[in-house]
Formats: sequence, structure tokens, C-alpha cells
Amino acid sequence: MHLTTSEYQRYARHLTIPDFGLAGQQKLKSAKVLVVGSGGLGSPLLLYLAAAGVGKIGIVDFDTVDDSNLQRQVLFSTKDLGQPKAATARQKLLDLNPYIEVEIFETKLTKDNALEIIEPYDVVADGTDNFPTRYLVNDACVMLDKVNVYASIFRFEGQVAVFNYPLPDGRRSPHYRHLFPEPPPPGMVPNCAEGGVLGVLPGIIGSIQASEVIKIITGVGQPLAGKLFIFDVANFIPRVLSIPQLEAIKITELIDYDEFCGLKPEKDSSTMKEISVTELKKKMDDQEAFQLIDVREPHEYDFANIGGELIPLSSVPQNLDKIARDKPVIFQCRSGGRSGNAIRIVQSLDPSLDNLYNLTGGILAWSDEIDPSIPKY
Repeated sequence: MHLTTSEYQRYARHLTIPDFGLAGQQKLKSAKVLVVGSGGLGSPLLLYLAAAGVGKIGIVDFDTVDDSNLQRQVLFSTKDLGQPKAATARQKLLDLNPYIEVEIFETKLTKDNALEIIEPYDVVADGTDNFPTRYLVNDACVMLDKVNVYASIFRFEGQVAVFNYPLPDGRRSPHYRHLFPEPPPPGMVPNCAEGGVLGVLPGIIGSIQASEVIKIITGVGQPLAGKLFIFDVANFIPRVLSIPQLEAIKITELIDYDEFCGLKPEKDSSTMKEISVTELKKKMDDQEAFQLIDVREPHEYDFANIGGELIPLSSVPQNLDKIARDKPVIFQCRSGGRSGNAIRIVQSLDPSLDNLYNLTGGILAWSDEIDPSIPKY
């Protein structure tokens, strides 16, 4: 694919790199890269892919810009609050580089649409922060023989790997299921909203992710195929681990990934009793007898709480003796997911406990409906 005179000038610093040059830039212009997620990782990833001259970039994101995003999602600004991320990102990328094409998918990636969305693209870059989507992206890439450039971030640590990369012997490099065959128990690994992330970290890791995509497209250098790069930004410790090539993991269809990751309510979960924040406030005002248990992490509790007893989800099984038997017990977390998991754990260990309630909407609903001075995060 030929470059225009304007593109020659724009990409001049690429064209003068030995072993990259015109051929490398033409490969970038011909390439099609799908980026899943335009958040903390997606922001630098998209900016550098667009600036580099990747000919077609796809963006999958159905979220809107929130004030709590701006600490790390540098693609967006305050004036973008409330706007759809994918459409906003598209305009910013075209403002940066009008010589590229940007396609957006303002929808959730699911087992029903993943193959259709991913199939036209050469490389997929996964910048999501939840396990169901990571397994979905991985499995779709394996089924379609697409390279999956993976990255994740948490607090001070980031990871990057290249999955399903074609090897000289005709095989493919290890994929995500070779690294993590099974997802962790629900709620055991907080996402960025729950566990936090240093704002600069996704900039570092997303840029490395973009570098891997560019290397794969141009054939320059050695990609992180079969390897996991881990970077601790707090102590500046980089590590590279080898990913074992386990026995063949056959993936022939896409499944219900929420169910696979234990996030889908169990069949009997409709019997779980719930209480709204307004009902809880009335109990407080009427000084009724009840126990409020907060299953978030200590740093979350210190940031914002409504006076519950702190028992983090991971320690609930060891603290059954602290759960009251003689009055209602209300479990609470940020939005209601972890507290629901806590109730399921408790009831599996002691089915006799029938006085447990999940606070619908968690502390976010409390901030929205009861006390706006409680910070949302």
C-alpha cells in the first residue's frame, strides 16, 4: 500500500529507522487492529496505534466517560464527561491522524457477536479489566487464528503478553488459558475500581502493548510470544516469565463467560433476600437491631464507608463466628456484587443462616440516594 506525500512527511522518523523504513510503514497502513476497551490501557494504546499509522483501528466499548476515569484515561478530558467513549475516542484519533480509518462498536462484546466483530481484523489488543471478556477475547482469537496482545493493570503492577502468535513450525504460541486455565473465585481479584491503580501505570503498560502490536505487524524485533512481562512500577522491577505450552486446549465454541467465571447468579439466587438503601436508612433512623457487614477491602473502607463492620470478602469464611444469628445481617460492598458473593459463601458453609440480606447497589446507591457527601469511586 503506497504512502501519500503527506504521509511520507508525517512518518519520516519511522522511515529512517533501519529494518523498519518504508516497508514497515506500508505494513502498518495495511493493518487492521481491533482494540477491546478504550479505558486506562486503551487510551495510550489507541493514541500510539493511531499516531504510528495503523490503517484501520476498531474500538469496542459501550461505556461513557466518567469523572473517575480521568485520573488514568488520558484519551478523554473533562468536557467529554457523559459522552460515549468509543465515539469520543474515534474523533480524537482522527484529529490526531486523519490518514487512518476508525471503526467503532458501541456494544458489549459477547459470545454472540465476538466472532463477527473480530474476524475482519489482523490483530486484537485486549485492554479490558474483567475475566469474562478476557476469556471471551482469547477463545475467539484462538478459534479465528488471530493474535491476541493482552495487558492488565492493578495498583502498581502491570502485565503484557502476546497470545496465539504463529510460530515457525506452524503451531501457535500459548494463549490466555495456558496461563490461567481457570478464573479465580468471584470477587477474589478486585478490578481497578475496587482495588485502585496508579494513574501512570496504564500509560506505561498500554504503550508497551502498542509496541507489541507494531512489532507483530511490521515483523520488527521479537514479540512477547510465550512470555509474560510483569512490571512493578513502585519498585521499578521488570520480570519476564515463560508461559508453559500445556497440552492442547481445544476451543471449538464460545460459551457463557459470566457463568464460566462464576458471575452469573445461581439458579436459587432469586431466593437471596435484598434490602434497598432507603430501607436500610429507615432501619438506622428507627434504631432497629441489625448487623451491617462491609466486605470491601480496608483501603476502600477508609476512603468511604457507612459504618459497617469491615470483613473483607476473602476473609469471610474465617469469620463466620462474627455473623449474628439473632438479628438481620446486611452485607454491603461497592455496588452489590461482592456482598452477594459473600452471602452465597456464608450460606454454603452454614445453610441454617436465613437472616442474610444484600444491600442493593451498595455504597454507590447510598451516595446517589441517601448521602451525596459519600464519595463514589
